[in-house]
Amino acid sequence: MIKPDRSNITAVILAGGRGRRLGGQDKGLVELDGKPLIEHILDAIASQVDRITINANRNQQSYADYGYPVINDNMADYQGPLAGFAAALSACNTDYIVTLPCDGPYVPANLVERLSNALIENNADLAVAHDGQRMQPVYALIPRSLLGSL
Repeated sequence: MIKPDRSNITAVILAGGRGRRLGGQDKGLVELDGKPLIEHILDAIASQVDRITINANRNQQSYADYGYPVINDNMADYQGPLAGFAAALSACNTDYIVTLPCDGPYVPANLVERLSNALIENNADLAVAHDGQRMQPVYALIPRSLLGSL
């Protein structure tokens, strides 16, 4: 297993949903404290990885304006986060992706480090965040080699 570090991990911000619970609004572009949620996440993750990609199925130009690559799901009809995982694993050229939802603005400053350590220490296939009460599967560190398993 290749040890994950900032140089071989692409952060993928998952902004590919329909925003049904928000009346169809694009969650990543909804403002919190005067700026879109996506900006909070970009600010938090940029110091943890060398590469960032945004997975979006609409408003691609708005996301592209942040200066990062934007990828669409490969599957039709908004298949959910796994479709974003698959699209990212297909598009990235790093050994790992770390996934984050576009509507989770409070990203720990050591998220990538914690997921990387968990992956190595447990000799696991992937690492998923846990908030102390339950798993948070959209915060995950996934090796590119698992693409075929999705």
